[in-house]
Parts: sequence; C-alpha cells; structure tokens
Amino acid sequence: MAKKQKEISADSLPLVAIDLGSNGVRAMAAERVDKDLFHVLGVEQSRKFVSGIERGVVVQTSNVGYMISEVLRLLANRIGVASLPTAFVSIGGRSMRVVQVSSKRDQINRQTVDKQLLAEMERECKEKIELRYPTVAVFGLFPSYYKLDGVKQEFAPKEDQEAVLIEVNFIAFYGSRDVDEMMQKSFDQAGRSIECSFVRPEALLSAFACVDGDDVLQRGCAVLDFGAQTTTLTVFKRTTYLQNLVLPQGGLNITRAIAQQGVSEATAEQLKCKYGFASPAFVEKNLRLTVNDPVNGERVFTSASLAGIIEQKMEEILSPLLQEFAKFEDRMETLYITGGGSMLNGLDSFVQQRTKVRVLYGAHDTLLDSTTDPKYYEPGYSSLVGSILLGSDYRNEHRGQAVKKSKLVERIKERTIDFFRDQETQ
Repeated sequence: MAKKQKEISADSLPLVAIDLGSNGVRAMAAERVDKDLFHVLGVEQSRKFVSGIERGVVVQTSNVGYMISEVLRLLANRIGVASLPTAFVSIGGRSMRVVQVSSKRDQINRQTVDKQLLAEMERECKEKIELRYPTVAVFGLFPSYYKLDGVKQEFAPKEDQEAVLIEVNFIAFYGSRDVDEMMQKSFDQAGRSIECSFVRPEALLSAFACVDGDDVLQRGCAVLDFGAQTTTLTVFKRTTYLQNLVLPQGGLNITRAIAQQGVSEATAEQLKCKYGFASPAFVEKNLRLTVNDPVNGERVFTSASLAGIIEQKMEEILSPLLQEFAKFEDRMETLYITGGGSMLNGLDSFVQQRTKVRVLYGAHDTLLDSTTDPKYYEPGYSSLVGSILLGSDYRNEHRGQAVKKSKLVERIKERTIDFFRDQETQ
C-alpha cells in the first residue's frame, strides 16, 4: 500500500514571491531576520515564452506553468533546498478595477463586534459582486470605514466595542474571472501551489509605507507602476483606494517606437536602457550613436533624437493617467514611481513637471538587511519585496499551516492510491 506522505509546514520553508511579467516569470526567496527586515536568499528569472503572459494576464497556461516550474527549480538550486512547493503571488494586469461595496448587520441587542461577524460581512460583499457580475472575480477586499450605531470610524472595532447596528464599507479589487482561473491553472500545471495571493498595489504600498511611515498613507499618495506592457495608477488616502486605472501600454511600446526607426527590438531595447532619456530637455551630452542592424544596416541616432522619440511615446502613455491623477492631487502629498520601466533616465523629472505633488521613486531598501545584494534595492523588485512582506504577515497569522498541495499533485496522489487499491484486490 502507498505510504501516507508527511505534510510539510509552510513555516519550515523560505518566503517565496513570484512576479508574472511579460518578460517572463521572476521569483525571489527570502528569510525574515527581524520585524519587517528580510535577507534576500536569491532571485531567478525564467526564459520567456511567446504568448505566455500579456499585459499582466496569463494567456497560455502550459507555457506559464513550465516557466513557474523552471524558475522555482532554479531558485531552489540556488539557495540549496530540495524544492519550493509554494509561493506568494501578486495580481495585477489590464482588467483590474476598484469598486465600493458595503454590508450591514442588525444584532437586535447591543453586543460586541467580533471577528467572525466581520469575516461574514466580508464574504457577503465578495459574493455580492461575484453574483451580480458572474464573469468577474474579487482579488482583494479592504475595509474603508466602519459605522457602529451610526458613528463612523476608519479602523476595525476593538475587541470590547459593542453595537447594535453595524456597517462595513469595503473597497474591492476585481477583474475578469479568467485572470484568477488561468493563474491557478498555471500553478497547478507546474505542480506548485499559491500560498496566498495579493493585489499588486497592496504589495507596493505596503513596502513604501514601511519605508516612509504609515503617515504617508494618511496624507495621501499614489503609485505609478510603469511596466513593460501596462502602466497602472493607484491612488490611496487614509484607508481607502480612490482609483486604480490600468493603461495597456508600457516600456515595450517605447522600445517598439525606437525600433520603427529601422533597428531590431533587441537593439532598440539596448538603446533605450543605455542611452534613453525621458525628454531631450534632460540630455546633458548629445552623443552620436551608430548601430549596425543585421537587416537594415547602419543607423545613426543622437541622444537628443532618441529622447525625442521616447518623449513622444511617454506623453501618449502617461498623459491619460496624469490627467486622472489631477482630480486627486490637491488631496495627495506623494506620487511614487516604480516598476521595471521606471529606471528610464529623467522619468522622475518628466513626471514632476506635470504634477504639483512631490514625485519619488518607491523605495524598499530599509526592508532588506545590509548583507543583501544592493541590486535588489532597484524599483523593479518592489512588488516582490512587498509580497515577501505581506507573505511574512500571512504566515504569522497562519502558524503551523501545512503547505497547500497543487491539484496536479492531488490528482497524482489519488491515482497512486487507486492503483495500489486495485493491486490489493487482484
């Protein structure tokens, strides 16, 4: 008879976060060394497959499943563990939006407001959205405010607070149900499980607030997340997400605009990363750049002409988002820039010229110990570090929880048990 496998406690494993990006899948492993302080054990990136992930959404589960399996195998080898069966993952992408939803309860008599009741009200709000819109899934619910007997408060009731009438208003991140289902299927095909998922804006804001202090949330802030295929604006104040707007354009669109000048995308990407500026106004030395394209032959750029191409595309990408942000900027103090495309020279100055609030690169460096490789301080790693931070909190709340088995592993286990049963009956 098949032996029953011993369950693995998640607490015994490193904290692992995964980013599903248009350039492939990245994974980070870390360990907590103190409260809100981590040491990065290693980072790996899979090879890219065509039609795997587009604009933050899985479109080909078999390819993405292979990439997840590959990157976790490489990461396990790098940090010297047998396997990494589970990971935290952040969800973003083109379809994600926010909406307000509320739940009310009449307890008849004055009673304490316990956690179980609040959890039931949260589930009710999730079901309200998903029942009303069968094609969407709720990716995250965040309490915006509470009302106890008509008195409004921003934070969760204390254990001894009592009320008859209770109202909770949530902000829900929602999107196409396919986003969640395709992601789950990809992990299943990789033979891995999702320990917990977080919405990407939550991971980013958690990291930045830890570095700059929670008061940055109270005063109002926004995140401009500049990726390869999408650029996202998230606006937050006090306890409320005011906006989450996703534009299906990013750094790849800039690369393609440069490539239209007669060079390959690979060459265009190199030019952008090495010599690119967000505007000709930020070019200090106008270099002559000669490249030899294998198809089109020699092409000549100057730093200024390259910056002109970039600026035109930057205006196209960022103008709609900054116009939306203008509706909130009188109530905001900080606009953070982050994401893999945010390291373009002069991007912070480009954005600063177009808004009244202070513009900063989102930082997560104080969450990493002094022995961590400094390259992991770059903005492109903020969502991974944010997911590690949230994942650590999740484990603290679920101590001793066994690692979730993927559906693929469960199916193999069931077939193995059935096989041995059949052998015994013969």
